[in-house]
Amino acid sequence: MTGISNEALSFIIFVAGMLVLMGLGIPMAFALVLTGAGMAWALDFWDTQLLAQNLVAGIDSFPLLAVPFFILAGELMNAGGISRRIIEMAQAWVGHIRGGLGFVAIGAAVLMASMSGSALADTAALATILLPMMQRHGYPMATSAGLIASGGIIAPIIPPSMPFVIYGVTTNTSISALFVSGIVPGLFMGIGLLVAWKLQLRKLNLPEGQALSWDDRLRATFKAFWALLMPVIIIGGMKSGIFTPTEAAVVAAFYALVISFVVHREMSVGQLHGVLVRAAKTTAVVMFLCAGAQVASYMITLADLPGVLTQWLGGLIESPRLLMALMMVLLVLIGTALDLTPTILIFAPVMLPIAVKAGIDPVYFGLMFVLNGAIGLITPPVGTVLNVVAGVGRLTMHQVIKGVNPFLLTYVIILVAFTCFPALVTVPMHWWR
Repeated sequence: MTGISNEALSFIIFVAGMLVLMGLGIPMAFALVLTGAGMAWALDFWDTQLLAQNLVAGIDSFPLLAVPFFILAGELMNAGGISRRIIEMAQAWVGHIRGGLGFVAIGAAVLMASMSGSALADTAALATILLPMMQRHGYPMATSAGLIASGGIIAPIIPPSMPFVIYGVTTNTSISALFVSGIVPGLFMGIGLLVAWKLQLRKLNLPEGQALSWDDRLRATFKAFWALLMPVIIIGGMKSGIFTPTEAAVVAAFYALVISFVVHREMSVGQLHGVLVRAAKTTAVVMFLCAGAQVASYMITLADLPGVLTQWLGGLIESPRLLMALMMVLLVLIGTALDLTPTILIFAPVMLPIAVKAGIDPVYFGLMFVLNGAIGLITPPVGTVLNVVAGVGRLTMHQVIKGVNPFLLTYVIILVAFTCFPALVTVPMHWWR
């Protein structure tokens, strides 16, 4: 074709192809493969063997082994009573105060985030246990569902985090450094939810409950001891260099299996089969996405799309903070239509080289990228986590969206603060290292 460069043509095919295929309802993994194939044709680089090799290369990665094991760990936690004990402990300590179940949801969300790294698994566990309790105690279901959904997306930020693993593999960024970068921002998210819930309580007429005795509180804490030990082992092991993030995922799954079978004894062999099947199905979806993304990513690199975008952005390269703000706004818009994993696989390889050229810390950018994508999980109209809460609580999406808005605003404020003041992330990140 004349009058247009191969690079520009590839960019048009990439953007238009993804939009058209998504609009037709084609599964994201297939859309990535087809878009990559279209770019290969445009670049006169068509080779079916090369496409097949890239599909295999997309999942032939040792760090990606962490994904199925973290998924399995999350399923085992829910089936083996580990998640329930965390919630019961939080309820024993703060469940009696006015609006206490909301504080229980936030505290349990932060604790569970340090174990599974999966927003969907944590949200499902919290919603299954807490929503019926909140309904019985007169909590407005829309606000309660919104709070639980907001708490669930802390999981992709606090280590161990599956999205950080996928981002690290996709962009060749240190997964350990990404894990460390998420500790303080994850705590900021928890504190932000506490403030937002406290403000919501002014509008709600909720009674105070009966405080438990110290013996009951200590008993609930003792029952949760093995659950509380899990993040200590995982994070402590990685920080001390005993095992890598991939090995930490194996340790987490094995630990959850032993606790569920031997200590808590709440799982049978029959239940284990169901847990393995659910984990395998989720893993298959994620891995196929990674395989399809590798095809598109290879062609993106071949067409030098990051270089094309860098030329288009021009002067913004000289203004890192303005560039960062622009990319965050773009990712917010993308998050309304795409799930977190496809967002990482499609856009991270394109945006990171531009950010690095502008002098932005790659680990800081990775944290902000995943944080933005996590917020997208509770942003309508797609909002995967919102769908989970709506399904568990038998609520309409309109109810859940209305309930999540105050907490979504809180997260947007945190995102803006981290964008304007990068030291809030980078200083603790370097300190933890």
